[in-house]
Amino acid sequence: MKPGSSSTERVQEAVDCLPKDAEFAVNSNSDSDFRRWTIMDYSRAYSSRQTTPHLVAMRFLAAVKESSEPHINMSFFINYNPEDILRQAKESTLRYENGTPISVLDGVLVAVKDEIDCMSYPTTGGTKWYHKFRFSIEDAHIVKQLRSCGAILVGKTNMHEIGAGTSGINPHYGAVRNPYDIKKISGGSSSGSAAVVSAGLCPIALGVDGGGSVRIPASLCGVVGFKPTFGRVSHAGILPLNWTVGMAGVLAGTVEDALIAYAAISGDLQVRQPTPTPSLVPATNLPLLAITNSIGNIKLAKYEKWFNDSADEVRTSCEHALDMLRDHYGWETVEVTLPEIEEMRLAHYVTIASECNASLAPHLAKINFADMGWDVRVAHQVYRSFHSREYLNAQKIRNRQMYFHKEIFKHADVIVTPTTGVTAYPLQRDTFKTGELDYINGAALVRFMIAGNFLGLPAITVMVGCDRGGMPISIQFIGRPWSEATLLHLAYRLQAICSRSFKRPMIFYDLLKEETAGQ
Repeated sequence: MKPGSSSTERVQEAVDCLPKDAEFAVNSNSDSDFRRWTIMDYSRAYSSRQTTPHLVAMRFLAAVKESSEPHINMSFFINYNPEDILRQAKESTLRYENGTPISVLDGVLVAVKDEIDCMSYPTTGGTKWYHKFRFSIEDAHIVKQLRSCGAILVGKTNMHEIGAGTSGINPHYGAVRNPYDIKKISGGSSSGSAAVVSAGLCPIALGVDGGGSVRIPASLCGVVGFKPTFGRVSHAGILPLNWTVGMAGVLAGTVEDALIAYAAISGDLQVRQPTPTPSLVPATNLPLLAITNSIGNIKLAKYEKWFNDSADEVRTSCEHALDMLRDHYGWETVEVTLPEIEEMRLAHYVTIASECNASLAPHLAKINFADMGWDVRVAHQVYRSFHSREYLNAQKIRNRQMYFHKEIFKHADVIVTPTTGVTAYPLQRDTFKTGELDYINGAALVRFMIAGNFLGLPAITVMVGCDRGGMPISIQFIGRPWSEATLLHLAYRLQAICSRSFKRPMIFYDLLKEETAGQ
């Protein structure tokens, strides 16, 4: 992209990268009528007067109301304001009527994880107390960029309390349910953001990923989860819970929409960016998705022992996807060894726990621990047990692991893994008021997440199939630093050969049709 370009200019560059037939290419299933509407679909519908942002916003609000009824109780949002949503929608509708839409994102509904500032909502971090000590005074930088493109910010999505878990069960705001099966978890901690995209309420949503918190729920809910390289997007206006491992990411219904959202929020880093400094961040490149010959001879690094540490159905589905990539594109799977994975996991845990504890410490003396879920209380006691020596030792392991990964990238373009070791598992009603302490399933969910956060590497997850119960299974590509364009291109090709088998979620709202029935 051109240095110094605006958000709207970057979005247009992303649109120019899309295939001309993109509106027909994704999630169109010849065996069913299921289709995820994309950003371009909304933009065309508005421009052609097929519908208006105001009408879509009305359908959205009706759908959210329906999803909150006791027999569904999806718990998508912590906070949303119908009046503000309709105000934004009316302004967007007027721009289309005047023939002056700001960008293809004008009038597109975007949800924001409640770890990211978005005016005029408080930022709770999924707690009952955080917003009482840290006040939101302006949009996070990435939210400003989306708003400047005309996007309609529809509210703050539910999340696992302070991001301290992977289930999405929040004792204060409800357990976020999986749209593919409302009796199962959505994953976390960007639970609501993944679920609203999966359910068709928004084509894109923002999340934050410190230990797989974008990619885990994206995988379990059957949507795209994209975490750029650490430092690629601004941290300004995001809760400082883990400042060397966490960063904003995108959840989207399609790779194309992930690309457009990424273009909008990348670039124009602010001085509050922790590290690296903006001058050290390479220019953002976007993939020309219409060109296929630029991604020949791709080598996918696979550590078989690690790859196979997953449920049988997950492993089988991911292996089948790799076979299809080989048959369709000639991509080669290269066997590698990645040493000391367990040591990396523990070092990441020490790092994220120590940073979270340091961030929360000034507030803890002022709060009532009864206002925390039981799982967060336990997690906090563990977090505070680490000392500076353990933190420093963890950073030595971080440097060592970066060396191992750089060696792998000398022989392969990306590392490939299942996204999670298991699919979404059943909700347990007795956890709804306390939070969940399931370290066995939790370990399986984060198993393949760590390098993306501990080493700051970019990663993307794409749905490739379902288990016998119809729950989504996804593959993850992990790239070398600043290789977002490559990851998006590979993910797009993977999506193209797998999307015909995608099934409609149990809860899905079609906002471009008159009906909004979720079941």
